[in-house]
Formats: sequence, C-alpha cells, structure tokens
Amino acid sequence: MGKSLEEVNQSVSTQNKTTVFRKILAFFGPAYLVSVGYMDPGNWATDLAGGSQFGYALIWVLLMSNIMALLLQSLSARLGIVTQRDLAQASRETYPRFINYILYFLAEIAIAACDLAEVLGMAIGLNLLFDISLINGVLITVLDTFLLLFLINKGIRKMEAFIIALVAIVGFSFVFEMIFAQPEMGKVITGLIPTLPGEGALYIAIGIIGATVMPHNLYLHSSLVQTRKFDRSKKGILQALKYNFIDSTIALNLAFFVNAAILILAAATFHKAGMFEVAEIQDAHRLLEPMLGNKWAPILFAVALIAAGQSSTITGTLAGQIIMEGYLNLRIQPWVRRIITRLIAIVPAVIVISVFGESVTGKMLILSQVILSLQLGFAIIPLIHFVSDKSKMKGFHISRITQIAAWLIASIIVSLNAKLVYSEIAGLLEISENPTVLWFTVVPLAVSFLILLLYIVFKPFISKPKADILNHSPHNLKLQFSPAETYNKKNIAVSVDFSNADEVAINSAFELGGKEAQYTLIHVVETVGAMMYGDDIEDCETTIDEKLLEDYKTMLSKKGFKVETVLGFGKPNKAIPKIINEGTFDILVMGTHGHSGLKDLLFGTTVDKLRHEISIPLFIVKK
Repeated sequence: MGKSLEEVNQSVSTQNKTTVFRKILAFFGPAYLVSVGYMDPGNWATDLAGGSQFGYALIWVLLMSNIMALLLQSLSARLGIVTQRDLAQASRETYPRFINYILYFLAEIAIAACDLAEVLGMAIGLNLLFDISLINGVLITVLDTFLLLFLINKGIRKMEAFIIALVAIVGFSFVFEMIFAQPEMGKVITGLIPTLPGEGALYIAIGIIGATVMPHNLYLHSSLVQTRKFDRSKKGILQALKYNFIDSTIALNLAFFVNAAILILAAATFHKAGMFEVAEIQDAHRLLEPMLGNKWAPILFAVALIAAGQSSTITGTLAGQIIMEGYLNLRIQPWVRRIITRLIAIVPAVIVISVFGESVTGKMLILSQVILSLQLGFAIIPLIHFVSDKSKMKGFHISRITQIAAWLIASIIVSLNAKLVYSEIAGLLEISENPTVLWFTVVPLAVSFLILLLYIVFKPFISKPKADILNHSPHNLKLQFSPAETYNKKNIAVSVDFSNADEVAINSAFELGGKEAQYTLIHVVETVGAMMYGDDIEDCETTIDEKLLEDYKTMLSKKGFKVETVLGFGKPNKAIPKIINEGTFDILVMGTHGHSGLKDLLFGTTVDKLRHEISIPLFIVKK
C-alpha cells in the first residue's frame, strides 16, 4: 500500500544532528500543521458561544478536549511512524471495500464541514478588516487555492514555517487580548471544575469537542510524521516517537491557550456585562472596542481570525488528499482537489447567507463543529484498533493503560454524540407535524450509523486483518513483438506505471531495440507527498515500487533482455525529463491510457508537457 503525500515522505532528515536540541528541532513541524485545525474559525464560534453564555464554566471542556487531542494525535503519529501507513490506508487494509467507501464519505463530510468553517472565518475576517461583504469574502476565499499550490511547490519546511508564522500571529494577538480583557483569574481556575450549567451547555460542549478533536487531523498527522527520515532501528523509532510527542505537546498546548483565550475573552467581556447571546464573531468584534476601551482589540481579533482561517484551510486540503488517496487509492491534481473541496464549502455558505442573511454565520460555524464531532468515532475507533495491534505495530503497540484511556475517550465522545443525536431526534419528533416521515428517514439513518459504529468496533476483534494491499499489482507481461532484421536503437528508456499500458510500451521498445539494446525502465512516484518533498524518501510506496521494478527487471532479464531501473519522484512531466536529460538515451517509449478531456483535467496529462522538455525522440503507443 503506498503512502499518501508520498512525494514528501522522509524528505526531512533528522540524522547527523549533533545535539539533542537540533534533533528535536528536526522533528518539529508536523504537529504545528495539525494544531492549526485546533484553532480554526469553527473553534472561535464555539468558544465565543460558550464564554458569553456560560462564562468561565466550560474551560474544563477545553482542557479535557486538549488532553483527548494530545493522546489521540500521539496515537496517530505512532501509527504513521511505526507502520509507515496513514490512518486512511490502514483502514483500507482492514475493512471491506463497502465499509471503506462509507468511512471515506464520512471523512469527506468532515473535511467539508471543516472547510465551511474556514471559508466563513476568512470571509468574516475580510469583512471586519476591509468592510468586504460576506458573499464577496466567501468568493474571494477561492484564491487561497493558489497560495496552497505555491507553498506545495516550495517544499514542506517552507510550508511549515509559513503555518508556524500564522500560528504565532494568532498567539501574540491573544496575549494582548488577555492584557486588554483582564479576566478574573479565580473564576478561570474555578472553570476547570467539570460542570454543565444549563440546557444548551451540552450542545456547546460537544461543539467544543468537535472543534478541538478534529477527525481529519488524525488522518493528517499520521501522514505528516512520515516526512522525517530517521534510523528505522528500534532505538530510532523510539526516539522518533518521543520527539514527535514533544512536538505534539507544545503545539497542542499553544492551541489550548488560543481557545481558552477566546472563551475567557468572551466571559470577561460579554458574559460579565450580561450579554449571553454573543455567538457571532461579527458581534464580538463590534463590541470589543467599546467594552475594552481599546481600538487595537478588534483589529488584532480580525487579524488573528484571518491568520487562523488561512492556516487551517491549507492543512484541510492536505488532509483531504490523504483521505482520498488512502481510502480510494485515487490521485487527482492537487489544484483540482483544492477547488472541489472549496466549492463544496462555498456553495452552501453562499446559499445560506443569501437566504437567511449574515446573522446566521455563527450558527453555521457551531453546526459545522457538531458535524465534525459526530464523525469522530469513525476515525478514533479504527485508530485505537490499529495502534493496539501487536502484529501491525511490530512490537510498538500501545500499553494496556493507554488502550484503556483511549477507549475511555472514545466512549465519552461517542456517548455524548449519541445523547445529542437522541435529543435532537426526540425534539424533532415532538414538534413535527408529520413524524411518520422522520420515522422512515431520519431514524433509520441514525440506526444505520449506529450499526456501522458497532461494526468497526467489533470487526477487528473477530477477524484477522487483510493482507497488505499494494498500490499496484504486477501483471503478467505478454511479450508479443515482431523481431526486426536490424536495430538502430542501443539505449532505450521506457516509462512504466504498473498498469496494462506497460505491456504495449515494453513490446514496442523491444521492437525498436531487440535483445541487443540496453533498456531502462522508469517509474515515477507521483503522490502529493512526493510533489511536496522531492526524491529523498524511503517509505512504503517507494519500497513497493522498487520491488515492482525489480520484478520487471528479473522477469525480462530471464528472457535475455538487458534491463536497468530508475525510480523518480514528483510530477512525471518534471521527473521523467530530469532522468532522461541526465542520461544517454536514444529514445523514450511511453504507453498511454487513451483518456482525454475531463480525465486529463482531473488526473493530469504527462505527454504534452513532457515532449517539450526532453532532448531525444518520444515514441508514444496506445494500449
């Protein structure tokens, strides 16, 4: 099974660092990309609502959520470091195809809900700073697609630096907000005692949990930790686990500070003044200056909001790509993935704002976080199973105490969600004029998801996991070509992708060179990861592809052909020309899949771009 974000896997070296501090710094980064999801605009809405309605009373929910997040993210990192699999790939190897399709669909809903919060947050921030209407602000957010692509091309370290800079902006902004607000520290400490003060507290608490422990971050973290190259010995893996835990602890505690600061700000200003319904970010921004008596308070608030929205939208896209590649083994152009994700968020946002006005954005943000929370069980439960599996984790499985803690967290989250769903359905049935419709639509749907949840809980206990699934399967090549009397090609390169197109390409190459020529089989690892991190990777997919190339070489060599292999990384239209132009080839032979139009747009086309970059003839054959 290949890695998502394969292009970047193990591209950041942690070896040959002379001090412990430098080693730790080499591992720092992935958790900061993850942490931005813990302070995105959806968190702001739930934190503001919690602080204005219930004062300091729900700080304990933030603390509990942060502890849950730290444990779950460390489990996610452990899965990626030890197995070189992300959570989506591990699920694909464990559950039947139909179940994986459902899990993929639920994960995509979580991505869409997360992106909706980021779209609204960015639009609100632009509205507050530059007086741009929310509708226009929502449409402007499409442009961040180009920022993402720019950062991807610059590499993972520069992307991490950009994200950390945005996180720093958010953090410093709220340091000053706390200075302006002067909260009552005694009440802050009291807020750490668990209570649910009022009817709506559970809904807000679940929203806070959903905004803090985000399902897509579990997928993201399990992939991003694979960008660090380290010694794969027992000592090296233990060291990687330790340093990644330190990375996660620092990053998530910073996120906790930001979330707590937002809730405390709302409690110290709005709740204290008797304003219990300030759930809209716009209202909070408008009231900050008159209530705090400082003109910088609303400006810093808006700047931090934009920084939070922009940083989290980048990582949300990466998570979406990981989920798609892991569950479906489907890779599409990164910009296409970004546009699709953003449009899924923009369309409902534009429709709802157009119909109900700008005053509903706070409710939409809180709803998006509740949706995220409802998806959590479907990501957490498989994760706990995987990191508890002795064979899958190769001896690095979690301890019994950690398993108990993880299952306790999963139970709390699932129980809270079940109570929320039950309460909402019961309420709908009471007020509905036609409850029969609900009994035959909403109720069966809820029961179906309950059955699915029970299935993913018990399935790994009662059956063995499937064998590892490879991204590609070698096929039996049929060598059917017409030998010529004379051959003029001595050094032939052949591009292969382990599909049926290879057969016609290799046969065509043999027709050009016969058994006297030297053949070089070229394959390019072209996941999003490889595009971001380059060719310094030694992960699972690379290993698999090397083995497949070696299988080709062995099989063809036994038939009397002289064959070498080369593995490239990144975009084929860039990687192949680099290999060709650095070699001494007479011709490049490529097989094509014969698709055009929409498929070219979605999956990309290599031939048209490649033929202008190489200095030798290109021979294209269709299967």
